[in-house]
Amino acid sequence: MRDLEISNQELSDLAEEAVDLAKSYWASLEERQAYPSTSGKNTTELFLRPWAENARGRDVLQDFKSIAEHARPATGRFFGYVLGSGEPIGALGELLAAVLNQNVTSWRSAPAATSIERTVVGWLAEAVGCAGFTGSLCGGGSMANLMALAMAREAKLPANETGARPCVIYASEQVHMSIPKAVALLGIGRKNLRLIPVDDKFRMRPDALRAAIAADGEAGNTPIAIVATVGTIVSGAIDPLPEIADIARREALWMHVDGAYGGLAALAVPEKFQGLSLADSLSLDAHKWLYQPLDCGCLLNRHPDIARTTFSHSDDYVRILSEDPTEAFAFFEESIELSRRFRALKLWMSLQYHGRSAYREAIARDLHHAQMLARTIATRPELEQLAPVSLSAVCFRHRSKDNEAILRRVIARGRVYLSNASINGQFALRACFVNHRTTPDDVQEIVSEVIAATDELNH
Repeated sequence: MRDLEISNQELSDLAEEAVDLAKSYWASLEERQAYPSTSGKNTTELFLRPWAENARGRDVLQDFKSIAEHARPATGRFFGYVLGSGEPIGALGELLAAVLNQNVTSWRSAPAATSIERTVVGWLAEAVGCAGFTGSLCGGGSMANLMALAMAREAKLPANETGARPCVIYASEQVHMSIPKAVALLGIGRKNLRLIPVDDKFRMRPDALRAAIAADGEAGNTPIAIVATVGTIVSGAIDPLPEIADIARREALWMHVDGAYGGLAALAVPEKFQGLSLADSLSLDAHKWLYQPLDCGCLLNRHPDIARTTFSHSDDYVRILSEDPTEAFAFFEESIELSRRFRALKLWMSLQYHGRSAYREAIARDLHHAQMLARTIATRPELEQLAPVSLSAVCFRHRSKDNEAILRRVIARGRVYLSNASINGQFALRACFVNHRTTPDDVQEIVSEVIAATDELNH
């Protein structure tokens, strides 16, 4: 019978080999295509296999090379979606977190990990101008937004005991897809999510918001929350937070800010985020603009009492016996998860290893790269920018060619990776900069590749 334990020597050899694989991968990034040359058929044939009865042993590490060849590489030329670049110190933190294997559900179950997470959450809050907010790490912006709206519902129209009652939530028509999903999951219903028109910079219009709230009041509906966005997923627009906060205060509504994309840019350009501290809750994603390995979301809030009202429901087997306030702390009383991994270790290590100024400068470079791309597009008469560059997303198109075909060709060429978006009904090529590896040469290659792809389509 084979034991699951292995000798210290074998473990040492495996760990050394695994780290060597990681180092080789990182060293090869700039040589790799921006997107792998693969297909559904290829990956299925490579990785669909039975669970072997007999052990493969250390040979299993050799699978990493095939996996890496068919994975989306974290090169400086990946500009798709809003996805950070996987900073290596954070990756080492993930390894060490897995070694410790802590269930960060409460101080009792994970003393060091719980204390570190609470500290890191405080760092993030202070970094974006929300010192004093509390909260927890989670899987990403979708989970953070779901928890925030659950808190909003419980604060304004309690439902945990009797079930959800009819109510209304407001958000920009540019809101992230996670908000309609959260509204559905909470039993509020997507038909009760009011999508508010935006201005020519794709920001929520306060006048339209006030009109929608007034119309619901006249119709006898019950508004409970407004979702503002700092960094809309398509164009990076930032909603006017002070005006929205004033409306929320006057109408006694919960104000949640979806900052999963843009919120952490407040570290570099705080002037763009005036009013952020007026929110009741705020979602952030460190796996975007702190470049951490997935996953590392965060929900901040100013109301720990409401968090406990919303999420506290436990049983005797998790009853905490200590009366010391630190030792009695439990994340499961203030968030949706019970089993929680040690997400904070990578942040704890990475943020201290590099220092705050390094992250501030990296974010500033991303913002600069977006403006650089916009200026380059402006020099090409065959190209057209479709939206203002509020943060680091640049949406543009070729004026006379099939842009979807261009995008397919750009991806097939493998030198840069762009995503797509829809701007006022037009198919847009979209480049988003949340990548600490990107250089000015990588930025210039975007337009070069679009033009080259267009030329190939012409022949």
